[in-house]
Amino acid sequence: MKIGIIGAGALGLTAAYELTKLGHQADIFERASFIGGQASTFDIGDGRLERGYHHLFRSDVDIVNLINEIGLGDRLQWIESKVGLFHGGKIWDFGSPKDLLSFGGLKFLDRLRLGLVTFYLQKTNNLSSFEGVTAKEWLERKVGKKPYQVIWEPMLKGKFGRYYDQVSMAWIWNKIHLRVASRERLWDKEKLGYPMGSFGEIFDVLGEKIREQGGNVYLSTGVNKILVENNKAIGLELDIKGKGIITKKYDAIIATTPSYVFGRLVPNLPKSFLSTLNKSNYLAAVLIILVLDRALTNKYWLNIADRDIPFVGVIEHTNFVDSSVYGGNHIVYITNYPSVNDPIYRMNGEDLLETYLPYLGQLNAKFDRAWIKNYFHYRVEAAQPIIGVNYRDTIPSHHTPVENLYLANTTQIYPEDRGTNYSVQLGRKIASIVLKDRTM
Repeated sequence: MKIGIIGAGALGLTAAYELTKLGHQADIFERASFIGGQASTFDIGDGRLERGYHHLFRSDVDIVNLINEIGLGDRLQWIESKVGLFHGGKIWDFGSPKDLLSFGGLKFLDRLRLGLVTFYLQKTNNLSSFEGVTAKEWLERKVGKKPYQVIWEPMLKGKFGRYYDQVSMAWIWNKIHLRVASRERLWDKEKLGYPMGSFGEIFDVLGEKIREQGGNVYLSTGVNKILVENNKAIGLELDIKGKGIITKKYDAIIATTPSYVFGRLVPNLPKSFLSTLNKSNYLAAVLIILVLDRALTNKYWLNIADRDIPFVGVIEHTNFVDSSVYGGNHIVYITNYPSVNDPIYRMNGEDLLETYLPYLGQLNAKFDRAWIKNYFHYRVEAAQPIIGVNYRDTIPSHHTPVENLYLANTTQIYPEDRGTNYSVQLGRKIASIVLKDRTM
């Protein structure tokens, strides 16, 4: 069987790997000049760095198993995380339940109530009880307005912008479960995983395996259209950089594009299916990656709770992976999740850096722009699906109304959040679905 796959992120690569492993031909087409999608890398010093910060949780068994399968298991290290919260002009330790009890931004009874509710969320597995209520409504009722406003509302506003009060409590519940799974014991600090050759090494090896097994990975190749005859997908119209337009025929096609892009690629989709696709809303991701000559903070992951600061998180990668990997450079991601219409998304890198710089002194009073050796600007248009109330009912099927055409993207990852592990899981799932359909 010949399968065409649109997109060379973790999902598309995994699907191709599984299909070619079983003797089928899979061709991947990627518009960018690199593979890996949001976890793709570029060179910094002596190492490779992800364009968007990435790590693994203990619960990320799918990608860990894949890493072991392709021979990179010895590259994966589990490292203690250093988490902080910037609140009231101060960085607070926030990496364990003990830190919560000493957090000075709330009264003791508020901290205790917050801790008890968090413990309850860690222990309950009744997802359905959280699906029909917003996080704002549930948390305000259970932890109280003050703890909600100090801890949870800034995170929700930072992560989901104007949609913050529409996000399902199921999203918060899952986030807490991921954190617990990354601790050996409840009171321990979490440990996170990182492949020391970068996520890019994983994708490079996957690409090599796909080619060895008879598949292909085509870069700088856009898909203009999915070709359909008699309501059957039969091929792809491709735009190859420097070579023009060609068509290729396939027995089945897997699209890993965002839902709104998929709707543009397929002619004459039924209105009912288009309506389902249009229910999927996304926020973008915008990152400034600073290359510094010294550390900015002593935290790996710093959530910004003070909303007068125009970014939502500071991820200091070299407080997680040693700076020697990057030639002694210190790497800091400054992150935001705006809509594509937000001025922050539309700014060029230089203007965005100038917008952020005055606030870095609040994180470190000694900060000076002379510390900056270089910077990079990166943005992703469809980074974060918005998980609303009763989200399960809005998820489009992997089977589209067109025969032999399949959709697999981050809007279909639920209740888990987007991430490389769940993209790998979904890549395996969609490969299995395609093969099952063809043998029926």
